[in-house]
Amino acid sequence: MINRSVCRFLPQTFDKILIANRGEIACRVIKTCKKMGIKTVAVHSDVDSSAVHVKMADEAVCVGPAPTNKSYLNMDAIMDAIRATGAQAVHPGYGFLSENKEFAKRLAAEDVTFIGPDTHAIQAMGDKIESKLIAKAAQVNTIPGFDGVVKTAEEAVKIAQDIGYPVMIKASAGGGGKGMRISWNDEETREGFRFSSQEAASSFGDDRLLIEKYIDNPRHIEIQVLADKHGNALWLNERECSIQRRNQKVVEEAPSTFLDPTTRRAMGEQAVQLAKAVQYSSAGTVEFLVDSNRNFYFLEMNTRLQVEHPITECITGLDLVEQMIRVAKGYQLKHKQEDIPINGWAIESRVYAEDPYKSFGLPSIGRLSQYQEPINLSKVRVDSGIQEGSDISIYYDPMISKLVTYGATRAEALARMEDALDNYVIRGVTHNIPLLREIITHPRFISGDISTNFLPEVYPDGFKGHQLEADKRRELLASAAALYITTQLRSQKVLGSLRHLILSFYFQCLSRDASGRIVLQYLGTSLRVLSKLAAELNSYMPEKVPEDTSSILRSPMPGTVVAVSVKPGDTVAEGQEICVIEAMKMQNSLTAVRQAKVKNVHCKPGETVGEGDLLVELE
Repeated sequence: MINRSVCRFLPQTFDKILIANRGEIACRVIKTCKKMGIKTVAVHSDVDSSAVHVKMADEAVCVGPAPTNKSYLNMDAIMDAIRATGAQAVHPGYGFLSENKEFAKRLAAEDVTFIGPDTHAIQAMGDKIESKLIAKAAQVNTIPGFDGVVKTAEEAVKIAQDIGYPVMIKASAGGGGKGMRISWNDEETREGFRFSSQEAASSFGDDRLLIEKYIDNPRHIEIQVLADKHGNALWLNERECSIQRRNQKVVEEAPSTFLDPTTRRAMGEQAVQLAKAVQYSSAGTVEFLVDSNRNFYFLEMNTRLQVEHPITECITGLDLVEQMIRVAKGYQLKHKQEDIPINGWAIESRVYAEDPYKSFGLPSIGRLSQYQEPINLSKVRVDSGIQEGSDISIYYDPMISKLVTYGATRAEALARMEDALDNYVIRGVTHNIPLLREIITHPRFISGDISTNFLPEVYPDGFKGHQLEADKRRELLASAAALYITTQLRSQKVLGSLRHLILSFYFQCLSRDASGRIVLQYLGTSLRVLSKLAAELNSYMPEKVPEDTSSILRSPMPGTVVAVSVKPGDTVAEGQEICVIEAMKMQNSLTAVRQAKVKNVHCKPGETVGEGDLLVELE
């Protein structure tokens, strides 16, 4: 129900907005629309017909089957939904069509407002080659590189040699870490060119690439900007986004521990200069790489709402979705630069359905059999688009939620994040809470000593979970013993008091069975605890012989086979590509671990495979 008593104090904008997106960002936009008294229309694929964003909206329209190119990227179907519902404006969220100038043009042609910048700004900033040239002209610091389109792999090698290794190969129309590869030599450049162009074509329908100098060990710090159609523009402080895996952000915070007031202002002013250079109007983000001496270089501008926008909202008090809607309707900004505060500290953890023990997070699919967000805790915000019973599928991003905590100080925000992660209940899918908890409690993160290389530096052999100290091990055993005794006594009264004990010690009981086996989540990591009898009997069980992975290749994740590079009888060298699996629009090259002859191939391009499926056998 729309609260009209609140709505009458808000400026008149639109009667009905269609949200051309799904999941948590669609839910996020709907919440602000409800606050503003605006009716909403959700679009959805057939597999999303019972999704949370569909239930939240006033109306919903199915726009096609599960694959994104047939639904959420299907402009014809979305335009039909706009006409059928009479929506006056469209909020694109992030991803999908949010930075597609053709979509914005089609909306304008039918007198429907695009809640975002105009097509000129989308094109100028969406093309990384053009945006870099515009940034240079606007006196914005830029990274040395080649200011043109790279057409072939061999041309890429020559350019990389001229710039000097290492280099970054990335999609001209890209974003979100897709279509990006770091190259340290000629062979990696050839391989990177192929994968980046394929990912770019798959994700953005545009396979053009550019190459620039890779700044080793940088920080990734971005500036939130907000501009109207009357020439006014503001910078809303920064977000530190250096904790990443595969060029995708994992943990973000605002403000940054690294910036001093002088650097913050310089970055903010350059971000505004760039926004004004393209007559930008809406919320947008200018991303920078910052080296150890606080030199900063323009990376790209995202002409949309950013995934991590909630932490900016927490420290400024502004609702960025509301600001976007007001600007789209033609209102001037209500604030001046001197009105923008930094009130406290906010941290965001991206909770994903991923296995953090595999390359810091390979996608996991399944149904959420149990799901409980820690929203009962103080100063905790959870932006999600799922609920108990929701399916995490191979078709879409594996994000479960954005978990945000805030406080007067960074230490307070971090303590709240630790509590929130410990109290988050997720069953049915593998998730990355163990990794998130380890990151935010690591001494390097706490001290602010971070860079985009944080994860591989801290965990050079991959993430292994929390390593128990002696006192924590005693806590674990004591609680497991108490739980075991409770199970034996079957006392409801004791069980109730035990539940409090477990939660206060950061425990979750994931499962227990008649054999006495208990699985606990402790300090974010799952651990198996056996009774004395179960342990004794377990010693008689035959050991499972590890599979010889040198002779077989199994899929490390659910996904789609994009390419198979071998056939039976071929001889492959160590490190040679065998096949490519795409999951959530990211392509993963699977290679041979030794030289061998191919015995059998059990997959072909276009097939869907599950985690652990046999792909190729070697002799």
